[in-house]
Order: sequence, then C-alpha cells, then structure tokens
Amino acid sequence: MRGKNSQSGKTYPVQSLFCALLGGFLVLAGLGHVSVLRQEFLAQVPTWLHVNRDQVVVISGIVEIILGVGLIILPGKYRAIAGWTTAAFFVLIFPGNISQFINRIDAFGLNSDLSRFLRLFFQPVLVVWALWSSGAWQTWRDGKRMRATTK
Repeated sequence: MRGKNSQSGKTYPVQSLFCALLGGFLVLAGLGHVSVLRQEFLAQVPTWLHVNRDQVVVISGIVEIILGVGLIILPGKYRAIAGWTTAAFFVLIFPGNISQFINRIDAFGLNSDLSRFLRLFFQPVLVVWALWSSGAWQTWRDGKRMRATTK
C-alpha cells in the first residue's frame, strides 16, 4: 500500500494507525527503560561494550520515548524522517539482541535458546514496520523517481 501523496509524507489511515501503534510501543518500552524494567533491558546491552550499561539503558529509553512521540505526533515528511530514524535505531540496537542470544541471557521471558533465536527475526520486522507505517519508504521511492525523471 502506497501513500497518496508521499512527497508531502501523506499516508493511508492504516499506515497512520500502525505508525501510532509503533510509537506507542516505543514510548512504553522507553518508560520501561527508565523504570521497573531497567534490569530486563540491561540484559540486552552487549557485554563487550565497555561503557556504563545502566546509562546505555536510560539513554536508549529516552531515545525510544522521543522516537515514539515523533511517530505519533509529527506530520507528513517529518514523520517519514522519524521513520528512517526509528529504523536506524532498530538496526543500532540489534547487536544487543545478538548478544543476548549468544550469551544465553534470560530476559523478557526469553529463557531458551530457541526463543532468543526467534527474537532475532523480529528486529527486521520492526525496521520494515517503521519505514512502511511512517511513509518513509514511499517518500524515498517517490523522490528517487522524481530525480530520475528530471535528468
């Protein structure tokens, strides 16, 4: 499904609904980072990162809240930018999921090798969800098409 006017970042209602859902999930996850679920999120910070792991959890939680709010409230082309940024964030945190799998760290009910392995396949779904629901893909494709026709 493509946006009606992707150059202005316009999306279909179903895309907007899924964008708001993703934004809501990000806000809730971000709040979890800075509150009662902090220990669970610590399990996803790669052990090879030589940083204050608690600070990483708090900072990534704040980033998630900002991204989530952006996906919910930003209009048009700004929502597409938020979609690209959210997709990039999901790519950047993927090593944490890999680390949780490799190091067999239990968190969020992922207490078996199989569940941690299957979780790895959800990250690309989140990337696609962010790009599609925000209209980011379509905005990029329309811009690419427009540049091709003006050459």
